[in-house]
Amino acid sequence: MALSHSVTTCLSPPVHYVICKLGFEKKDAYDINNILSENGEVCWQALTEHVCYLESDQSVDYIKSIQSLGPVCESVNLHFKSLTKEKFVIQYALWFHWTNCTELFLEVFDVLQHTQTTEVALGLMKLTSCLERALGDVYLLIGKDCPFLLRDLLASEQLAVIFGQAVMDVLRVFIGSPYGLNLRNVLWHGFASPQEIPAKYCAMLLFLTAGLGQLLQMYLLQTKCILVHRPYVIFVSSEELDVFPGNHETLAIAEELVKLSSFVLQTMIPFWMAALTAFKQSRYADCVILLLPQLEVGLRLLFTTTNKCPNRLLTAEPSALYTTFDEMLAKHLDNEEVNQLPAVLEEPAMEFLWDFLNHQEGPRIRDRLSHGEINLEAFPREVANQIVAFAITLLCRFSDEDVFAFKEHMVIKPLMNCASCYRSQFHPISRLKKQVLECMKSIHLWPELPVVPEEHVQTNKGLEGDTEASTLILVISEIVSQLQQYMPQNCYSSDDPINSVLTERLLIELCDRRVCTLYSPRPVLEILVVLRKISAQCHQVSEQVIASTELRYKQWMNRTLRSRQRHNYLRMLNSIKFLSPVLRLILVLITLELVNVHLVCKKNQFDYQQYLKFLKSVLQYTENLVTYTSLEKNKWDETTELTNKALKKIRKISDRKLMLMQLAT
Repeated sequence: MALSHSVTTCLSPPVHYVICKLGFEKKDAYDINNILSENGEVCWQALTEHVCYLESDQSVDYIKSIQSLGPVCESVNLHFKSLTKEKFVIQYALWFHWTNCTELFLEVFDVLQHTQTTEVALGLMKLTSCLERALGDVYLLIGKDCPFLLRDLLASEQLAVIFGQAVMDVLRVFIGSPYGLNLRNVLWHGFASPQEIPAKYCAMLLFLTAGLGQLLQMYLLQTKCILVHRPYVIFVSSEELDVFPGNHETLAIAEELVKLSSFVLQTMIPFWMAALTAFKQSRYADCVILLLPQLEVGLRLLFTTTNKCPNRLLTAEPSALYTTFDEMLAKHLDNEEVNQLPAVLEEPAMEFLWDFLNHQEGPRIRDRLSHGEINLEAFPREVANQIVAFAITLLCRFSDEDVFAFKEHMVIKPLMNCASCYRSQFHPISRLKKQVLECMKSIHLWPELPVVPEEHVQTNKGLEGDTEASTLILVISEIVSQLQQYMPQNCYSSDDPINSVLTERLLIELCDRRVCTLYSPRPVLEILVVLRKISAQCHQVSEQVIASTELRYKQWMNRTLRSRQRHNYLRMLNSIKFLSPVLRLILVLITLELVNVHLVCKKNQFDYQQYLKFLKSVLQYTENLVTYTSLEKNKWDETTELTNKALKKIRKISDRKLMLMQLAT
């Protein structure tokens, strides 16, 4: 990791030349009036004349275009510097409304006045992500599924129809093409240090955004279309994201660590300091936007060192692979060799990174921030706190300097402890555990549900559900007794195999067991999908039973039920007697399978298909239960027959020892 002091740039020579020098080769001054009319309109025709094309296939010649546009960008930058904020607002604010982020673009103007390098880079990152989101909204005026990648969005037919192909070519010189300046990717992936991004390119993108606003207004007037902005993504489970303790004192220590840690490249120190300052100032989105690329740089440094491929520390050429989070967190390198980074980072850190960056049900912070999907003004402090705390633990862990005193510090030690025992929250395995416990909590409410007094029931004879319910409960007890050998002993009683309290204790204990989440093979993920569906259906049955019981009780006591409805209600009360134990049996079953889920890979193809078929039959049973227990259907007699068949299947599979828990012994 001694590299952190010797590396002076993460841009390969050709990329460094394109970004830092090419646009400065033409020295001629450019008259802003060529591209800006007296009434403040952007003259796109004059701008597009600076885009050059290759003779061979008429595709954009990025090198010549950047060279030609260099003086234009300088002229735009000087033009903005000559304006007061008031004048800029009067002339341009209206043309940023289409982005739904007018304030952000006005802030970028302020940044350009002072040209503080980290602020320019931050401004560009925010500008490009918001511009991408806005362009996606425009795309949806005539297109269906908006492309995920900026590159594909800018190359789309839809945007060419709305803005014109020549306009899109101008834009692609700056962002969205690996052959152009590619400013968005170079910054968001942490390849550029603050001093390597010329402010004039930031000014030019600000100018182009206003110009796009003018073109869009004309298009909307002609077509009578209305631009609709997609809603922002909201972090729904922020309490799950709150793992690390927060403490302002850690920030002061972090500033010291940044200067000492070999996880940080010397050229990137300003970004780290700016991120910590942003957190102190409660600018949480800014903090994370600055920090994520730096985590990527530090991990890339570790990745290239541990995998002995130092050349991959630099930006690749357009034809080669960038080393980004995706490659660094993968199991194998592109040459099929095993990636050594996971072993160096260790499982808890890998799980944290997968949780926050990759898992579909996780916050996917980098994707959502870089694609403009999050409202920056309302970015949660908890999320920023987690990223900062995790970054601090990496600064401590990967350092050539002696940082023992830091690790043992009273505010750092809790962070190190949290990091070392982190468990995934957003892998399907973790989500299933959460589902099971929530479902159990719901079933646990059943005994508290209001039930009509016994004397009321006596007057409504003619029901024979009691014996059926008792028979089913007996079968459930026998199956649970069969499974008992696979359960922790303190969670089972032979006197009362389906005891509700013991079931809850059993599920809590099983869900607390660590199950490997990294690089789950496809069969494991397929099984998890079915188990999660079963759990979700069980929960829905429980919620429906609760809702029906409360409603029917109220109707009974108010004497608003007809004779047939009264009978149905009593049948429901009988069904509940066996539905609670059967749902708990299914929860125990899927949780025992979950803790042994990796054993599915030991099954041959035939046995795997048989096993999958069995799980799908349990799923079918729970889906039918959802239908029959709904307020609309209310078919309680049918649930008895259904349950009888399902229990026979479960028993048969258990006898044939096809379950995963049975493979474990």
